[in-house]
Amino acid sequence: MGEIDSARELSRLMDCYQNLVFSICLKMTRDYFASEDLTQETFLSAYRHLSEFDGQNEKAWICRIATNKCIDYQRQSARNILPTEDEFFQEFQSQQGLPEKESMKNDIFAELQKACEKLKEPYKRVAIMHFVEERSAAEIAELTGGNLKTVQTHIYRARAMLRKIYRKGDAP
Repeated sequence: MGEIDSARELSRLMDCYQNLVFSICLKMTRDYFASEDLTQETFLSAYRHLSEFDGQNEKAWICRIATNKCIDYQRQSARNILPTEDEFFQEFQSQQGLPEKESMKNDIFAELQKACEKLKEPYKRVAIMHFVEERSAAEIAELTGGNLKTVQTHIYRARAMLRKIYRKGDAP
């Protein structure tokens, strides 16, 4: 097929199948501008391979080229996705926690520990283990060898004593 005949055939293919190819690309990519580019690439590829086409079912042939172009585009897009600077740091912060929050948390725990130190025994030891070390009543009972109900009562009373300390403003 000569160059002029190939150009005419390409023009005919574009007239017949341009809307179909564009709609295939748009459905596969969901991107209007990428679909326009992929439609052009589809017809360029068809033009380059026109001599290899056997003439059977040109609609299926052109649709297959469009589908393959879209699949290649999606694969390439997936490889080229790099996190932006903001996305990277947001992900990093969500994994690590903000330095300010960590510092505040440490300050609050230090303040809480000082307030627990003001309590008398056995409430002091139970309060530190429960509120600062974040141990459960069952763990505290096991570690101290005490009764679970007694430990729960000590936690309840220690909480009430700590509330009084914080309400009075006596907290460190």
